[in-house]
Amino acid sequence: MTEATSPGLQSLHVREKHPDFLDLPWDRTLPSWGEATPRLVELPRGLSRHEVRFAAWDGRVYAFKQITAAGAEREYGRLLELETRGLPAVAPTGWAIFLPAEGEPLGMLITQFLEASLPYFALFQGRGLERYRERLLDAMAGLLVRLHLAGVYWGDCSLSNTLFRRDAGELGAYLVDAETVESHPSLSDGQRNQDLMIMEENVAGELIELSFQTELPSVLRDEEAPARIRRRYETLWAEVAREETVGPEEGWRIEERVRALNAFGFSVQEIELVATGEGSRLSMRTAVTDRDYHRHRLHDLTGLVAEERQAQLLLNEIRELKAHLSAASGRSTPASVAAHRWLTERWEPALRALEKPIREGGDPVELYCQILEHKWFLSEQARRDVGLDAALEDYLARFPG
Repeated sequence: MTEATSPGLQSLHVREKHPDFLDLPWDRTLPSWGEATPRLVELPRGLSRHEVRFAAWDGRVYAFKQITAAGAEREYGRLLELETRGLPAVAPTGWAIFLPAEGEPLGMLITQFLEASLPYFALFQGRGLERYRERLLDAMAGLLVRLHLAGVYWGDCSLSNTLFRRDAGELGAYLVDAETVESHPSLSDGQRNQDLMIMEENVAGELIELSFQTELPSVLRDEEAPARIRRRYETLWAEVAREETVGPEEGWRIEERVRALNAFGFSVQEIELVATGEGSRLSMRTAVTDRDYHRHRLHDLTGLVAEERQAQLLLNEIRELKAHLSAASGRSTPASVAAHRWLTERWEPALRALEKPIREGGDPVELYCQILEHKWFLSEQARRDVGLDAALEDYLARFPG
């Protein structure tokens, strides 16, 4: 951390490897900075009860939010805690207390601009963003679930206090405003419900205002839209928050959970197995994705070309293998390593066994997906993981042609 003073600037606290921001007009309030510095840049920004401006240094953009002197340090600390815990929020850079030429001391929160992110209303104004609009509700639900699982009460959840980021087919939601954030060891049902009630009230008003400016997709057009976020939240919470211990031969239960989330429209991005005395405790992280995400991700990892649903099934198996490899080694296994193991230990041996139907015109990816479906069917019947080899053998016996 560094500290500095200059005319108008009472104190400035900035993290390492960032500009010192000393060349800004700290003797003015934020709305009048445009007259005194060439660093300001125009970017879409959401509605805020505080003044917000953006400024650039060497290709990096920072957001400046003018708040109270006490509020700047407090919100910086809350964002820093969220960052330390790996939660989806804007990254804090620093905070300042400054004295305008006329008036009382003010505070400034400085955060680094989240690349490729947009405020909610910009998703409805830009061309090529249509496919993300209907996933807005899922992204909001996913953000609240992640915060609540970590014991974080937001207190002012709204579209305006959220940024949406497009990243390789995913749509992520990130907390922007942490003024009312509270961290607890865990949240009660009452706290979660209060957060959801605030969200519904805020989102209802924001969507009404947005409808006056642009045409909304049908899923966002009626008064039920905020309640849909709650329902998506409750569905996701029930699956993700449910603690479950998986035995050595109960891999089918992991697949059962993943399939349930897939059916609700959520992609499972990470599966974690933590060893306990009775087995492995299962936890999962989800994401909201567009219709082509899985096929692109599968191709990046394996080089295979598949349809979206096929790719989702294959990626689920790769992530399940990654979780087992990580649990066995005691350290995180890179996705590329898990994908290579999957190719050599599962995909290629299965293709050799499926040589006859492939030679007769069968599509390798579709045949492999049918084996996975058959494995799921057999494992659910047996209430244990029968394994890929047994499923493959039974499939070929039942469907020799």
